[in-house]
Amino acid sequence: MIKGHGDDLYQYSGIKMNFSSNIYTGTDLSALYSHLSTCMQVVSSYPEPSATSLEQMIAHECGIKPEEVLVTSGAVDAIYLIAQAYRHLGTCKVMTPTFSEYEDACRVFGYKECDDAALCWLCNPNNPTGSVMPVGDVLDLAKRYQLLIVDQSYEDYTLENLLRPADVVDREDIILLHSMTKRYAVPGLRLGYVTAAPSIIKRLRTQYRPWAINALSLEAGKWLVAHQLTAIPNLDEYLDEAQRLRSMLNEIEGIEAYATMTNFFLCTIAQTTAAKLKEYLAHKHGILIRDASNFTGLTQHHFRIAAQSPEANDALVEAIKQFTSQWKSI
Repeated sequence: MIKGHGDDLYQYSGIKMNFSSNIYTGTDLSALYSHLSTCMQVVSSYPEPSATSLEQMIAHECGIKPEEVLVTSGAVDAIYLIAQAYRHLGTCKVMTPTFSEYEDACRVFGYKECDDAALCWLCNPNNPTGSVMPVGDVLDLAKRYQLLIVDQSYEDYTLENLLRPADVVDREDIILLHSMTKRYAVPGLRLGYVTAAPSIIKRLRTQYRPWAINALSLEAGKWLVAHQLTAIPNLDEYLDEAQRLRSMLNEIEGIEAYATMTNFFLCTIAQTTAAKLKEYLAHKHGILIRDASNFTGLTQHHFRIAAQSPEANDALVEAIKQFTSQWKSI
């Protein structure tokens, strides 16, 4: 695991606006909090060994069978579980730049990274670029590998068409990863799930840790699925705001904000580094961004931001303008 994932808020004080995490921050979770306050007694007993009740609810929601779902402690837990269960394949390909945990998990379990690999990791929508590979291209990509893992953690942050669980449960060559963490904006709960053919889920269960999902997370997950909480009230409006922010950033000399199909996107800064911009914004303005220099294939000039409210987005733009004006005056 690398140090420097997004949302490293714990390392700073006085942050007022957090652009470093891709997760929507405006979700009203008060009803969930209220529910959890009434069932705290669940912590006095062991939870279900394999979150079966939540898997059944997710399967019903997706229109698939319970044996085609595996709930994990966030999508990252699923990444390491898959890498462990398929380590016999020996070789992997990671479509970079992307989330670092695919490469890290492969290193942990002894994979050799190469182009002519047996197993391939694809993040779609992709973190950190915000790009989305069309479904037809994903299916074509699957033909090149014994097993394609498609991490769709950000599937609720785009309007583009993506693979559905029902599309893959009859296939032996594709695994889909999903993030309840991101769907419901509850990163502290660590909830995700895998959808795949029963034979794949069965293999993953041979490596599954008992009681991987704690009792409160399990209770929260069931409540969220049952009540169908909408984390982002108006996705179209939110994505439009992301494009407005991107356009404003592109008007700043020395800043380039790249195209995206999600709420987040990559940027580059000339003249200086993303790390210096990050420290300036954090300490002078209480604004946190993601230094993206530790993504494979990116540089010290790359940073990533996720759109927030219009007011916060305007404040970010003005703060970056102040920063870039410093080198213009030299």
